[in-house]
Amino acid sequence: MAIEVLKDSACKAVGMKQTIRAIKEHSATVVFIANDADKHIKDAIVNACEQNGIEIEYVDTMEQLGEACGIEVGAATAAILKA
Repeated sequence: MAIEVLKDSACKAVGMKQTIRAIKEHSATVVFIANDADKHIKDAIVNACEQNGIEIEYVDTMEQLGEACGIEVGAATAAILKA
């Protein structure tokens, strides 16, 4: 799945806290993680995804992920939510 899907998705969570919440509420369908995000953030998101059977996609940089989410700053994580 390509990162461009985030640009077109109206239902998304951006950032670690919102992404973790979406995973725990079983509303995330796929989670994106920036490779240059802090290790503790990546580890927490990966663990949550593995426990809940959520697909993970990796993005090169936080800047790319933020841009795909339509924000002007970098984002460590994001999720596409169920409609």
